[in-house]
Amino acid sequence: MHYEIEIAGRLRQVAVTRTGDGFAVAVDGRLRQVNATRIDAQRWSLVVSAESKSDMPARVSYDVVTTPGPVGGALTVHVGSIPISVVVNGRRRWRRRDEGAGSGPQRVAAPMPGKVVRVLVAPGETVRARQPLVVVEAMKMENELRAGRAGTVSEVHVREGVSVDAGALLIVIQ
Repeated sequence: MHYEIEIAGRLRQVAVTRTGDGFAVAVDGRLRQVNATRIDAQRWSLVVSAESKSDMPARVSYDVVTTPGPVGGALTVHVGSIPISVVVNGRRRWRRRDEGAGSGPQRVAAPMPGKVVRVLVAPGETVRARQPLVVVEAMKMENELRAGRAGTVSEVHVREGVSVDAGALLIVIQ
């Protein structure tokens, strides 16, 4: 698969091919072998091996956490403690297969441990796609979580000032 990805404001050409247990990932023509292990919904453990003639050490391990970015369609990718703004194909966004236009309830969960700073909706309220629902502060950054599709808020499981764990159910939209 080929992607055009904007990383921290710089456009990159990325090609990803499955190879056995991992992936061959070429970023702007520089090849890396990546073994990826999903820890939870937003957290990954990556082991990256470089080409032999590279400026990178032979193998490097990274903890990576993805969260919705402050602007629609963007992601904030935390590599260790460093946040990086990422946009895939300029306008596309990464989604789980069960998220989006399906007919079941949309469950909005905390992307990482943090504190609820603002709850922007109430039960019974009608929301549109991509409308901000709740703001969670994690690692000194505010993450605005948005609706994946239009619907009606059926449940709000948090209030402002409450600490939440990664994956904690915050809001349900029907």
